[in-house]
Amino acid sequence: MKGLKIIVLAKQVPDTRNVGKDAMKADGTVNRAALPAIFNPEDLNALELALRVKDSVPGTVITLLTMGPGRAAEIIREGLYRGADSGVLLTDRAFAGSDTLATSYALAQAIREMGHFDLIVAGRQAIDGDTAQVGPQVAEKLNLPQVTYVEEVLKVDEKSITLRRRLDNGVESVKSPLPMVLTVNGSAPECRSRNVKRLMKYKHAQTITEKQEATEDYTHLFDNRPYLHIKEMTVADIQADADQLGLTGSPTKVKKIDNVVLQAKDAKRLSAADEGINELMRELIESHVIG
Repeated sequence: MKGLKIIVLAKQVPDTRNVGKDAMKADGTVNRAALPAIFNPEDLNALELALRVKDSVPGTVITLLTMGPGRAAEIIREGLYRGADSGVLLTDRAFAGSDTLATSYALAQAIREMGHFDLIVAGRQAIDGDTAQVGPQVAEKLNLPQVTYVEEVLKVDEKSITLRRRLDNGVESVKSPLPMVLTVNGSAPECRSRNVKRLMKYKHAQTITEKQEATEDYTHLFDNRPYLHIKEMTVADIQADADQLGLTGSPTKVKKIDNVVLQAKDAKRLSAADEGINELMRELIESHVIG
């Protein structure tokens, strides 16, 4: 069969897995300056799934699509180091403040402008929002079939794909026509490491904005190596309705945020004997923690 054209949706997120006392601002918003920006973990699982399809189907091409500020180009480079073929950065001030509805609209418009594709792959959810809504919403806006909670591609041909998905009560196999959208669980295989040769090949890959702001001149590289160009798209490029973008296009409104910091006040050492466990259970019941 001929190679597939795969789009992997990826997001740069603050590393909320290592939240400290400075992670939240006084107004309850995330202090992004205090948290390192990382490749969303389940989007890495999604990239690995796409790479495994590429390994099994010669001629397959993988394009990363991410929406964010200029610094989000870093995760496109990270994807290139691991095996992706190209990337697109969707960036514009008009996207600021987008909820999942506005985000999925912008991504869907960008995908339409990118042209033909066979498969869209995304992580189940991002660790900064934990909504698991963007992938399914993109599928709805593009009027495509979707399969969520995917762990593995079992079979793929020119017209269909068979997937294994994990649910709360077990696993199931699902067959879907192509093109389609799938979202990938964190229980799927971890993404492969950077490839040294690809790292050396793509380390100078940049967007047009990065080239303009660069302090070192690599013009000769970009002229001779077109694969170093990371494409940028703005609102004008995707022919988007401004009323459906950013805060204006985001019906989600946060009414209140409680900043809760859990601190351990004391500790209790238990013996491995039944007596120690029984004593702990009595204390938990008496203090109404359980029961």
